[in-house]
Amino acid sequence: MSDSNYYKIGGSLEYQHPTYVVRNADARLYQGLMNGEFCYVLNSRQMGKSSLRVQMTKKLKAQGIKCAAIDMTRIGSHVTPEEWYGGLVSELLRGFRLSRKINFSNWWRDRSLLSPVQRLSEFIDDVLLIELSETIVIFIDEIDSILKIKFKDDFFAFIRACYNQRVDNPDYQRLTFCLLGVATPSDLIADKQRTPFNIGQAIELTGFTFAEAKSALIKGLQNYVENAEAVLAEVLDWTGGQPFLTQKLCSLIVQEWDTMGQEFYPDKSSAANEIEPLVQQCIIENWEAWDEPEHLRTIRDRILANEQRAGRLLGLYQHILQQGQIPTDESPEQVELRLTGLVVKRQGNLKVYNPIYAGIFNHRWVEKELANLRPYSQGITAWEESNCQDQSRLLQGQALQEALAWATNKSLSNRDYHFLAASQELDKRMALELERKQKEAVEQANQILVEATHKAQRTIRMGLGILFVSLFGAGVAGIVVNLVIRELKQTMESTRLERVSFQALQRFESRGDEIEGLLFAMEAGQALQKQAQDSRLLPEELTTSPVVALQQILDNIRERNQIKGHQQRIWHVSFSPNEPYIATAGEDGTVRFWHLSGNPLTGFKGHQDWITNVSFSPTGEYIATASHDGTARLWDLSGNLLAEFKGHQGWVRSVSFSPNGEYIATAGEDGTARLWDLSGNPLAEFKGHRSAVTSVSFSPDGKYLATASHDGTARIWRVEELNEMLLRGCNWLNYYFVTHPQALEKLEVCQ
Repeated sequence: MSDSNYYKIGGSLEYQHPTYVVRNADARLYQGLMNGEFCYVLNSRQMGKSSLRVQMTKKLKAQGIKCAAIDMTRIGSHVTPEEWYGGLVSELLRGFRLSRKINFSNWWRDRSLLSPVQRLSEFIDDVLLIELSETIVIFIDEIDSILKIKFKDDFFAFIRACYNQRVDNPDYQRLTFCLLGVATPSDLIADKQRTPFNIGQAIELTGFTFAEAKSALIKGLQNYVENAEAVLAEVLDWTGGQPFLTQKLCSLIVQEWDTMGQEFYPDKSSAANEIEPLVQQCIIENWEAWDEPEHLRTIRDRILANEQRAGRLLGLYQHILQQGQIPTDESPEQVELRLTGLVVKRQGNLKVYNPIYAGIFNHRWVEKELANLRPYSQGITAWEESNCQDQSRLLQGQALQEALAWATNKSLSNRDYHFLAASQELDKRMALELERKQKEAVEQANQILVEATHKAQRTIRMGLGILFVSLFGAGVAGIVVNLVIRELKQTMESTRLERVSFQALQRFESRGDEIEGLLFAMEAGQALQKQAQDSRLLPEELTTSPVVALQQILDNIRERNQIKGHQQRIWHVSFSPNEPYIATAGEDGTVRFWHLSGNPLTGFKGHQDWITNVSFSPTGEYIATASHDGTARLWDLSGNLLAEFKGHQGWVRSVSFSPNGEYIATAGEDGTARLWDLSGNPLAEFKGHRSAVTSVSFSPDGKYLATASHDGTARIWRVEELNEMLLRGCNWLNYYFVTHPQALEKLEVCQ
């Protein structure tokens, strides 16, 4: 192989390709598969997963192990279950060279009464394990291509069932699977009613280190640079060891030498100065034109592909750019961002993978993409530049409603939610002020109307008196007076109905108080009906305001105070102590935040099972959740996991903050309550209930803890000595008190 094409950019490396870099993952995967462990290599694209599979297949075959690799993109995802599983069995027959022994068409058709997954199971039992006596390894590559098919849960549940079969059928000890793709274990089985995909060994595939890359990659540079080691080290500094970029930059260096000859001959001291212009000109500047084979566009598209999630991912990435790095918490947003390849976890922190990505996907790029997403981009930017003081930049009226409609079902950044919440608060204040002014105007109009009515009545009475005297003898006075009075009353009633109809529309449109506006309009309509029955006026002479108001309200009314968004039952709800928010805990394992108007703000995946309880800290900065998965967790309002509380034997039913916000109490199905600090360290255990503890709560002064239980009792526990004991170095207290104050006694205290 000539030096000019020594490096390979894109695609899998064939077996024993000279640039294949052996990493720690190679040894771990080989050892795991040799030991019969189910393994999975789940990472972002172009990290060398398929190349690792190629190398591993050859190594295992050299040890006498039967291997087959299935690229799931060959089967496709827009197929029926029967077509998909049929394709899978066909690929396995070819991969294990059994096509001549087994007629696939006949074999598959003869089992048409079985479901597709049952046919696959029978194929494993009656074909693979019978025809092959050796150890069997099946590589399933590109599994992310099937994550959206409706029946994928059945397939991964089948793989887990093969693992569980080892207990009952020793032949299954010979069968091992290795999954590779862009996914997380939680993506494989999404149905929360099923057992999650919790088997196998995760193989972490990291970027190249200098020690790993040196032997394979330095050979292609030696004929072109004076100090190949210094150049390779500089390359790895730029790429962070990302396999695709590392190969590409090494290839660019060789091409540059071919173009420039001896002028490009960096030594150790000048390597950085020579390589930086090359990176800027051939990778970063005008990067979309240079991105062949495609790599950077893949990262961009994965971030922006889902409009509902793009804002959240961009906001998280923007935070990383601003801070340099943030602590990892394995939240769904962080995991999803890592799978794009743009960021990487190192030493417990999340940071941009390498300087090349940071130079392309920089602050300007993030702001541009956010601007493309937000319908209020200019407003939020100007508002933040004013230190969130310029209220003229906030949204109101129709613009706010359109923004809230756009934000529905999207996961946005905290900046967006702060801006929208401030806009809603301003809009509410402006509506109240408008209502106040309208009310004052109506009161003034009413006063003028009353005064005019009194004046008219006096005039009419005087005129009627004169008329009565002049017509008394003719007997006409009584008739005229009755007609005039009736007409006056009808006129006044029509005026009143118009005023009530106007108020009904005001309440409906200005305050958003739809129900009260509807009731006002209905009352006006009923009064109009009565007036029409009692009046001698023709229908066209009656006021139509109540009818118009009622029709307009009925055409536009909608329910505003119902909160919907969880996919399953909601187990608990809690108010924020200092913001117009509430938090809800759902059976779907999510926590969601809502404005008091019912508009969704944000949400995040909190646990592996349903969340039974949610509680705000006294300052409103944090929330704590309890779950059926046996843990309680502490989060910030962005959904970043801060601490996990493990210790209960069974599900956690309740969680509560102490009044000073320094401790958390939990109540468990195991009949105990527990006290923790905010780092997740256990401080005390409270035993005494004979059944599950369903609720736990601190007293306002924080001196006592109350628990409620299925055993029919509530109990009070003293915790006021906790701080003193902690200062003395005691980190495990055990108190037991019955509910009667006179019987309070300490059973056990750690000294």
